[in-house]
Amino acid sequence: MSTKHPIISVTGSSGSGTTTVKHTFSQIFRREGVNEASIEGDAFHRFDRAEMTRRTDEANENGDSHFSHFGSAANLFEQLAETFREYGESGATRTRHYVHDQQEAELYGMPPGTFTDWESIPEGSDLLFYEGLHGALVTDTVDAAQHVDLKIGVVPTINLEWIQKIHRDRDVRGYSTEAVTNTILRRMPDYVKYICPQFSQTDINFQRVPIVDTSNPFVARWIPTADESMLVIRFRDPYGIDFSYLTSMLHDSFMSRANSIVVPGGKLDLAMQLILTPLIHRLIERKRRAG
Repeated sequence: MSTKHPIISVTGSSGSGTTTVKHTFSQIFRREGVNEASIEGDAFHRFDRAEMTRRTDEANENGDSHFSHFGSAANLFEQLAETFREYGESGATRTRHYVHDQQEAELYGMPPGTFTDWESIPEGSDLLFYEGLHGALVTDTVDAAQHVDLKIGVVPTINLEWIQKIHRDRDVRGYSTEAVTNTILRRMPDYVKYICPQFSQTDINFQRVPIVDTSNPFVARWIPTADESMLVIRFRDPYGIDFSYLTSMLHDSFMSRANSIVVPGGKLDLAMQLILTPLIHRLIERKRRAG
């Protein structure tokens, strides 16, 4: 962690909704005049799309049906931790972009499925913002979480997460339901080993829970809407959190445990604004006092 150069990470699985949370953070940063430097978790994948496909095929031929983007073999975990450490110490580091689609290809001048070159982040940022799969990662050999000042987990219930991923990958990226299902199955061991443990490291978890039937996510015709969900917000350390204020501002919310508040799903953005804005203020104020 760093007083002068704070780091915020938003971590969650593929299809969990981290992009939506990133948008809310962007709104807060813009409104509060915070100059953030952003890095993407996909920048720390080890292989581009073509090489990842080749490595996956090779793993299948060798009897490994669980080689995935979630695991250590396909990611630069050490480099991610070093990036966090470097920024925390100096306020400077390097990153790159993974080009997802044709729209980004036109933006970055690189083919989809490839990486841009590594380059330095802009100078003079107030904080570093990470969004991706491994923002609170701790393994036997790598501890990226220790360098992060505010760690946010985005964790839909597992069936909802699968529904969101299936619909996104099928409707936006053109994959078949069978292909997405195979990806989910392939990633499961790494999901258990590398993704789930992070949510014990995070400072706040936002977990969306559907209140409609999602028993079979592989045949669900629609993604449950925000109004068909509740939001469970868990604070690892509830000290200093004004739950009375939150429940008064977030109508129809209630405390389910001493460190958890349950909020109607449609109030996700408002809940994040109310909870995260003072925490960001605290990081920036601490930075400014440190000089």
